Amino acid sequence: MAEVRSYRWQRAMDLAAAAYELSRAYPRDELFGLTSQTRRAAASIAANIAEGYGRSTKPAYLNFLRIAQGSLKELETHLILAERIGVTPSGSIDGLLGDADELGRMLNSLISKLRSHAAR
Repeated sequence: MAEVRSYRWQRAMDLAAAAYELSRAYPRDELFGLTSQTRRAAASIAANIAEGYGRSTKPAYLNFLRIAQGSLKELETHLILAERIGVTPSGSIDGLLGDADELGRMLNSLISKLRSHAAR
């Protein structure tokens, strides 16, 4: 199977790896809670970009890109909650949130581009 060679997918993979790394320091009692949810949301972003790309139709790709956007917002929420309740130190999520914001803009741009091409 061919690997997705999209820089958006690569950015999503980098973000997921960083989220996994950060969540390693979460308390053990969060293993089946916030740790699991953070990791699932992070992995879902790249997985949905890849799955949509693999569907080979514009409507399917757009749908999966929108799902990836939802997972991105879910990840942001889990990170902010982790910081708010003291699971991770203050400021430790700043870089991840910046990366998430950038990826969100990239996804929005791609969605807009695909929608404008579909309207032609």
